[in-house]
Amino acid sequence: MQRPVGVLAIQGDFAAHARALETLGARVIRVLREHDLDAIDALVIPGGESTTIAKGLARLELYAPLQRRIAAGLPVLGTCAGAILLAHRVVNHPVRVLDAIDVTAERNAYGTQVDSFATTVDDGAPEELAGLRCVFIRAPRLRDPGPAVEILARVDGHPVLVRQGHALAATFHPELTPDTRVHRLLLKQSTPPH
Repeated sequence: MQRPVGVLAIQGDFAAHARALETLGARVIRVLREHDLDAIDALVIPGGESTTIAKGLARLELYAPLQRRIAAGLPVLGTCAGAILLAHRVVNHPVRVLDAIDVTAERNAYGTQVDSFATTVDDGAPEELAGLRCVFIRAPRLRDPGPAVEILARVDGHPVLVRQGHALAATFHPELTPDTRVHRLLLKQSTPPH
């Protein structure tokens, strides 16, 4: 039976995340309403524009339901803007956050769209992530990780993939490469089907 995995479909390349998850055998549900959360075993919050996604979450009244589900153990992966929304604090034009990972997210830390780049993670990543290629587009930087935050991968010494409990945050866009290892990490954490 396919695992039902939600992809927040407010803004950003949620379709690319859906394709990556379907490649891994997940059944993807686009999340736009509170009742959509009842049907999923894991959630992806995609990249895009964090202010736009935050406004969409507020307009759709999804902040409180998402915080409840994440606190209750819903595995979640936030990429780029999604990583910002999962953070505890945001600097450089703060937005309202879900406060799932004890880090400070610095928005647009690597510059503007024209400063986008791709590279591989530093040596020292877990074997399952060795050589992972990362695409950075107006990416945030994650700073000040709390003691419960596990740093899974770094680029130039900076954390780019972190985990706290069942919440994962990637400052890059794993959906823009054919490598599904980050999505696989989320599925490994997902709860059994109801």
